[in-house]
Amino acid sequence: MVYGNIGANSGSGVFFTHSPRVSQYLLRPCGDYAISVQGDDVVAGLVQTWPISALQAITEERPVEMSLERRYPVVYKRLVDVAHKLIYDRQWNPQDIEFTFEAPTVDDTYILQSRDMETSDKQGIKAFALTPESAMRLLGHGIGVSGGALSGRIVFSMADIERFRSLEPQTSLILVRRDTVPDDIREVSATDGLLTARGGATSHASIVAGRLGKTCVVGCADMVCIEREGRMSLKGRTMNAGDIISIDGYSGAIYDGPIEIREMNGI
Repeated sequence: MVYGNIGANSGSGVFFTHSPRVSQYLLRPCGDYAISVQGDDVVAGLVQTWPISALQAITEERPVEMSLERRYPVVYKRLVDVAHKLIYDRQWNPQDIEFTFEAPTVDDTYILQSRDMETSDKQGIKAFALTPESAMRLLGHGIGVSGGALSGRIVFSMADIERFRSLEPQTSLILVRRDTVPDDIREVSATDGLLTARGGATSHASIVAGRLGKTCVVGCADMVCIEREGRMSLKGRTMNAGDIISIDGYSGAIYDGPIEIREMNGI
């Protein structure tokens, strides 16, 4: 047994050899890790996670200094070496590697398992046709996990979903959660998008949303979600069930109100 929660400089995470959003064999590390937690906490989406590589942090507009590459370079290099051996030397498929480190040293970094990644390589993706006015309505950023641009009414419960599906069956619905648990699968399945305050790209909710073809943005740390009251707040803006937001499952951007959407190719 190894412990990712044994000290202030221990942790656990999931290392992808490249982004699951594309199909390729280049080694471009990304994923999630968290400090002083076990791997189950990362996968469950119950903790704040940080990016694996500095490039990932820049792409997702998150603090570069919190990336595993910058904060724990020895651990990062150990994982890169393992990944290089698997996909280049042994010619394995792109890998999804779960790891734990009890201390930021080579000997204290443990590979728990490695398996083939599930990837998606879609030629077309929906993107927002941003104007100077709509760009000003940016509320914040999370981690874009799956899907493209989506505008829809926010919902917090199955009752909200049933109400708006009855009133406006053609209107997209976006489920808003502080975090998600497996029991939320019913709500996730019944909506078109998912937005969470916690969790990362490797969390259970992210993977399920991707498999179901939902637009998903997770880890919007600035968002406050009070599900029992049916409201959320972000950047000083409080929104209730039925209000419209727009989320970008590629960039992780979150906007107030509806935005025109267009189809793009080759992203």
